[in-house]
Amino acid sequence: MPVLEQQDQAQDPDAIARPVCALRISMQEERWERPWHSHRKAQLLFPAGGVLSCESAEGLWLAPPQCAVWIPSAIEHRVQGLENAQGYCLLVEPEHARSLPQACCTLVMSPLLQELLKRCAQLPFLYDQDGAAGRLVAVTLDELAVAPREQIHLPMPQHAQLRRLAQQILEQPQRRLSLGQWGEQIGLSERSLSRLIVAETGLSFGRWQRQLHILLGLRQLARGDSVECVALTLGYDSASAFIRMFKKAVGQPPGRFFAERRQALEGDQAL
Repeated sequence: MPVLEQQDQAQDPDAIARPVCALRISMQEERWERPWHSHRKAQLLFPAGGVLSCESAEGLWLAPPQCAVWIPSAIEHRVQGLENAQGYCLLVEPEHARSLPQACCTLVMSPLLQELLKRCAQLPFLYDQDGAAGRLVAVTLDELAVAPREQIHLPMPQHAQLRRLAQQILEQPQRRLSLGQWGEQIGLSERSLSRLIVAETGLSFGRWQRQLHILLGLRQLARGDSVECVALTLGYDSASAFIRMFKKAVGQPPGRFFAERRQALEGDQAL
């Protein structure tokens, strides 16, 4: 489970009488999960190392290096982290989050925003709102409001039968069934399944499944698994087949995707 590294680990962040509070969090070495829960305050989760994923009723979001997951106020969600994931958590009162996204999303964290977040985590809970600390918090919110979004997201259906299907595919992503065969698994015709998946997610079944493979592949690659291992786990015939799919969807092969983020992170740490 995540471990808070602020002055008062027992304090409920929702009870802190400040518009914004920031926490540094460290994770146990094994994988961990925070079960379904919600906060009154909106929340930003930024993994300084490792990868975090967040699931709500609407979808699944991934925060690889240089990205963070934004979770609006009162959204029921659960969070998962991989080995050695560390990072920061920023919590914002709803009335101070009106210029921020109103739905869960993955945000790109600029070097400036990362540094602001680290500085905010060093503040006492009850910082001086009218002094330098208050100005630091205000600048952080301004930068967060203009942070670009990263499309590392899997929309999740609300329809009960489709939700059951989505869970089956998440648990066994290597299974390669036809649309008709998947329909048989949940008691829907091929036509009904095709129509419902578009209505519920905005994607065809094929595109939805590819997006799922991208998210699951990114999680494995961030853990250090080889492309060959990822391809096998996701049911691809070869590593090159997975790389072609990834490049077509993301615009660059997975190796370059992570290399650029590692270089950016190393550059930030060297400053």
